[in-house]
Amino acid sequence: MEQILYIANIVLPVFGVMAVGYVCAWSGLLRERVAEGVSDYVYTVAIPILIFRTLAEAQLPDVSPWGYWGVYFFGAAVSWAAAQLLAVFAFGRGAREAIVYGLTSAQSNIVLVGIPLVLSAVGPAGAVPLFLLVAVNLPIVMTTASLMMEATGSGLSRAALLSVARNLATNLVLIGFAAGLVAQLVGIRPSGAPKAVIDLIAQSSVPCALFAMGLALRRHGLLGDFKVSAMIAALKLLVHPLIVWLLVTYVVPLPPVFAVVAVLFAAMPSGINAYLLAERFGVGVPAATGAVTLSTMLSLVTISFWLWLAGVGG
Repeated sequence: MEQILYIANIVLPVFGVMAVGYVCAWSGLLRERVAEGVSDYVYTVAIPILIFRTLAEAQLPDVSPWGYWGVYFFGAAVSWAAAQLLAVFAFGRGAREAIVYGLTSAQSNIVLVGIPLVLSAVGPAGAVPLFLLVAVNLPIVMTTASLMMEATGSGLSRAALLSVARNLATNLVLIGFAAGLVAQLVGIRPSGAPKAVIDLIAQSSVPCALFAMGLALRRHGLLGDFKVSAMIAALKLLVHPLIVWLLVTYVVPLPPVFAVVAVLFAAMPSGINAYLLAERFGVGVPAATGAVTLSTMLSLVTISFWLWLAGVGG
């Protein structure tokens, strides 16, 4: 009973802030451009600064990240492959649409949901393993998806490769990670007024991210392609974290906090980047938007289950 109450105290405030954002958008209290502004602030300012502060001030553990990365991305690869196969053979969709579904089944919503929830569940000890995954997740999944989409179109031209490289090089989340890692390596620790400014912005990242996700849920639909959206949500919320949990429990020994973060990272709902890719190429948009919304709604229950199974609060 104590563990259930502990998990409820983690999950309910997180989704409570999201619910406030949703109600503000649904009621018309805040206009759509406000939702875009809050999301822009989270992505371009608050989260990069949070990542920079965490890495600059962290005591990095003497743990090789390869096994940690391996278990997470193996689960993601299985979920991705299953989504693409089901899209083609069960739903009769084309190659590009199947790629969108694969990405949506494998890419976790880390910035808006994962960072706030993992830090609430594990505390400061979870920051380093969390951001070790944040650093490699976006480059790997988005580069893979972008290259696959280009390969099924006109082919991998030099312009297409340069576009992918440019998007990664200018991503502020990755820049924040790189700056924090450099600060850690050379021993720079912000202090005085600069540290106060950094701390204030970093502290705003969690509530603003959750509020932005609530606003976004109102904007994205649910019923456009419900059967496919439900398939994607099941793969993202159940299959991906199940594979990671089995690996960290029985196959690849990891420090406890790394194992918990890997499972929780995998258990996050589908990320909005999949929807953005669908919009960019004009395929699979209804299913991608529906999966983002549906998986986020259902994750209130499924994340609670994975927290319990991972022994958080036990």
